[in-house]
Amino acid sequence: MTVDLASFEKEIAKLDRALRPIAERSVDITQPGWVERLMTTRPLDEAGIRPEAQSLLESLVVFYFQADERQREDIRALLETYKAFRWAATLSRSPETAEGFRMHLLHLSACDQGSDPRDEILRLRYLCDVARKSGVDIAPILREVAALSSDVDKYKMGSMRYFLLKEILRR
Repeated sequence: MTVDLASFEKEIAKLDRALRPIAERSVDITQPGWVERLMTTRPLDEAGIRPEAQSLLESLVVFYFQADERQREDIRALLETYKAFRWAATLSRSPETAEGFRMHLLHLSACDQGSDPRDEILRLRYLCDVARKSGVDIAPILREVAALSSDVDKYKMGSMRYFLLKEILRR
């Protein structure tokens, strides 16, 4: 497969620039209603880039699934570099289907623990709960995505591969 990762980076960098002021905006926790404002922030809409960001993320996740190990490492590095894009970009698919669940896990894998593995573990558990309640057989998909995921223990809490495989045992 010949995909130009430089093209992905160029587009991600452009969207990251649009999202960075929103991502880095301070939150005044002394003001009443700060939690509600924080919870209702829709950065892709505020920046006016939702369709473009979701389309780019979906293409990136599909490529990540088809990529070799070196390319997956490069994609993880892109998402580590462009933190505002990583933080804000979402998939339009629901995790309530097997394919949607797989896409969300691949996105999680590509983000490789993000800035805080505790947040990613909670996200993983949420995705698994939604998929499980919708009747998705999550174990084979967790194994499939774990095989593509990093085995690097970035934060001394385990690797993304470990988190995915451990989730099979929960419940």
